[in-house]
Amino acid sequence: MKTFFAFLKKENMELIRSGRLALLLLLFVLFGIMNPAIAKMTPWLIKMMASSLENTGLLITEIKVDAMTSWTQYYKNIGMLLIIFVLFVSNTLTKEYQKGTLILVLTKGLSRFKVVLAKTVVNMLLWTLCYWMCFGITYGYNAYFWDNSIALHLFYAAFCYWLFGIWILSLVVFFSSVTQSNTSVLIGTGGIIIVLRLLSMFSSTKKYLPIKLMEGFSLLTADAYVKDYNIAVIITIIFSLVCIGCSIISFNRKMI
Repeated sequence: MKTFFAFLKKENMELIRSGRLALLLLLFVLFGIMNPAIAKMTPWLIKMMASSLENTGLLITEIKVDAMTSWTQYYKNIGMLLIIFVLFVSNTLTKEYQKGTLILVLTKGLSRFKVVLAKTVVNMLLWTLCYWMCFGITYGYNAYFWDNSIALHLFYAAFCYWLFGIWILSLVVFFSSVTQSNTSVLIGTGGIIIVLRLLSMFSSTKKYLPIKLMEGFSLLTADAYVKDYNIAVIITIIFSLVCIGCSIISFNRKMI
């Protein structure tokens, strides 16, 4: 296990030295603050626009802002943040192929499966840190300005989207183990999501798909129930483990 932790430490140091850690943290903090800030500023922005809109004959009534307004903004932004995160980590193995750095590491005795596990652990821990930090900042500001109790099943809904991100990262690791280029990783991951999007158009299959976890906002507004997501949660966990397992098998057979 010493070689595994040594490689894990090396990956963490690379995150820090490359500036990716600082940039991602800054981005997620910024969006965590923006969610309640935009909600708080909405009445002021509407008021500023009201005078100009009156000339066109449009009348704007008073806008009510609460914690739900901020959480709506949160779920609009978190998808974009996940895309940005994937773009940052999609070269998790492909850059090693291009630089030839894995050859030196493997010849020193590090097992191939430990390389995949270390890459997976680092990316998933980074996603966990960034995601829950963004959520925590939004939650804190919402609690200060309004009342989070208006949003039902708040933490379970947040858990669902976090788990969806974990599954996406397992796809990134899988396609990184079977392809040589960063572009192929993104195309493969995006292709799977598009296919599941199409399948989710059928109500009979939607509840079984990881895509279901992106709709956690429905829990907040009582338009859905926790039990509606349980099957998708279990299947997503299984899919994630299968992807990681297949990544290890594929990487063990890969010519580097």
